[in-house]
Amino acid sequence: MGDGFQFIDIILFAMIAAFLILRLRSVLGRHKDSGDAEKPNQQEPFSVKSSKGVAQNIVSLPERKTENNDGEKISSPETPLESGIHQIRKAAPDFDRLEFLVGARTAFEMIVQAFAEGDTDLLETLLNDDVYNNFLQAIRSREAENQTLENTLVRIVEGEMIEAYMEDTIANVTIKIVSEQVNLTRSADGEVVDGDDEHISQVTDIWTFARDTAFDDPNWQLVATRSLD
Repeated sequence: MGDGFQFIDIILFAMIAAFLILRLRSVLGRHKDSGDAEKPNQQEPFSVKSSKGVAQNIVSLPERKTENNDGEKISSPETPLESGIHQIRKAAPDFDRLEFLVGARTAFEMIVQAFAEGDTDLLETLLNDDVYNNFLQAIRSREAENQTLENTLVRIVEGEMIEAYMEDTIANVTIKIVSEQVNLTRSADGEVVDGDDEHISQVTDIWTFARDTAFDDPNWQLVATRSLD
């Protein structure tokens, strides 16, 4: 009687083992067969496919094309500014447009502050003779009346290159700088004779910088100024 129960137990265990083996094979076979297998919760990476079905990671924008009356493609002409920059780069290969703009903005801040403080030594290194003499005359006139100029450069709103050209070996670059400033002129006893310390003025300056590309000196000088205000 006991042997009969043991025999039944053996058959039962054998059936369970066979079931597990079949189950295991079905699972392993599903992972190996990639042709018809489903891939749950798997997302393909985003890509743009070309007309041939090849996945590409970069989308190229169409080039701007210009055609004449005969349908022939022609290149777009350079602007005067781009042409001037090209000429300067031929004479000074190290010229970089972005680096120049950063330097010009820094020079603007230094010159505005030096003029307000009457720092003629610094101005003499940053300006050519004509501009320096104009600044010096304004400083001397202010000092003769015992007046002081207080300038607060709040921020530079905009700085852009608007002109570039060569004169023989001289490279010239003109920039437009829009800034917000607070300017006060005080008398000897401290009274405000011009300006308002609570008013921020927006000032637009047109400055031209130049350097002689025939020499290794990379420094630029301010050679002309004008204001639209």
